[in-house]
Amino acid sequence: MHGSSGKAAVVVDPTKPLVGVHRYREPIVAGVNLFAGAVGGGFSVLLCQPLDTIKVKMQTYPELYSNLFDCGVKTWKRQGIVGLYAGTVPSLAANVLENASLFMFYGMCQTVVQAVVSKPRVEDLTTFQNACAGGAAAFFTSFFLCPTELIKCQLQAMDEGRQIRMAANPTAATEAKIGSAKLIRNILKQEGLLGMFRGLSSTLIREMPGYFFFFGGYDFARRVLTKPGQSKDDIGSVKTVLCGGFAGVTCWAAVFPADVVKSRIQTGKSTAGFWKCLTTIARTEGVLALYNGLMPTLLRTFPASGSLFLAYELTKSSLETLIFHP
Repeated sequence: MHGSSGKAAVVVDPTKPLVGVHRYREPIVAGVNLFAGAVGGGFSVLLCQPLDTIKVKMQTYPELYSNLFDCGVKTWKRQGIVGLYAGTVPSLAANVLENASLFMFYGMCQTVVQAVVSKPRVEDLTTFQNACAGGAAAFFTSFFLCPTELIKCQLQAMDEGRQIRMAANPTAATEAKIGSAKLIRNILKQEGLLGMFRGLSSTLIREMPGYFFFFGGYDFARRVLTKPGQSKDDIGSVKTVLCGGFAGVTCWAAVFPADVVKSRIQTGKSTAGFWKCLTTIARTEGVLALYNGLMPTLLRTFPASGSLFLAYELTKSSLETLIFHP
């Protein structure tokens, strides 16, 4: 992400010939974005996975839980810490893959936007232009994210589905628990490869506007917290976390209903398309049902997004210093 680099941002004089590693600066920066995004994504998952699990449970089975505390306590009593970290492996894979590709494509899309609007540097892009680059980058990452989100959501909501089926048929044999690998095999066997992309349209509908607000919110917050005469790359770790947290809250507040629909479709609770599922929920359960799980999401996203951007910025800054200023 060229426009979001840390203190070691490299400024290249266009009037001088490129030498050494600077000759390959663009692919190197793309690789740095890829790695730094992966580090940030992994760190945020390990920190905030339990709240994500609670969010998915409340979205998919709102009739079973009165609030996030009730959901957390019941999950803890039934399954312990393992239940709260259900789906961590696919979630870790999803976030590492998503954020690695997201930040790499974001940097590339920033370069495209820079060329379109004829700005001399990526750093000169406006908040709106950075937001547009974020929304465009999300199109590409959705194809990586959808299969891993599918597995994560199904694992997180599996216990509730099992309870409902057992309540409907108490004499049925107890269902064996399955992990990520077996779940993937089952989906491929029953639905083929396209089954791994169930919910792709709702993922795109969520991701593209979501990351428009995500990167737009981050850039806006950085500008607000930058003192006169200071670069927004020099605001420090605490302000970076605050900006990242603001970006996450802005993103989720804007697209949460789409996430509820995605969870219903990917867990198999709804077989309808996106718009039919959305209108059915609003009509039969009320509009507020489209915001089930919003509170745990906002509680999770502030530290998760803050730690994501902090880890990203620090990793990117360190790598750029190591590569370009050894």
